[in-house]
Amino acid sequence: MADATAAHSTTVHASAVLIGARAVLIRGPSGSGKSRLALDLLQAAQAGALVFARLVADDRVHLQSTGGRLLVRPAAPLAGLLEVHGVGVLRLAHEPAAVVGLVVDLDAADAERLPRADKRTTEIAGILLPRLAVAAATTPLPAVLAFIKSSPDNWI
Repeated sequence: MADATAAHSTTVHASAVLIGARAVLIRGPSGSGKSRLALDLLQAAQAGALVFARLVADDRVHLQSTGGRLLVRPAAPLAGLLEVHGVGVLRLAHEPAAVVGLVVDLDAADAERLPRADKRTTEIAGILLPRLAVAAATTPLPAVLAFIKSSPDNWI
């Protein structure tokens, strides 16, 4: 029988930004705006809309479930790099690891204006996490900020 606390890890195409004590994991198809949302979150912190934000990873992340939490780390060759459309690849300060507190799915086919409870969570590597599904052609930053600021879990 497998140990329920055993670590599970994988590498996926996604971006992640640490906001306060938890990371936002940003998933979506190629071209959906993962890097853009990461940049928007970093700029929101610079503008004072968030107390703290720092890049964890862009394009590819390493996910590991351990001790009932999902950890995110940058893929080593991409650590500290963020692609900005029209500008190129920037080197930024980054966090080596963070605990995921929210999953944002961009261009989500199941996005709804008033999502049912079963659509507000997702399971990754056996860890149940809050989920925000964002429809295509929708600017995700306002919804992500609203989630973080209204969360009873004191993100900021």
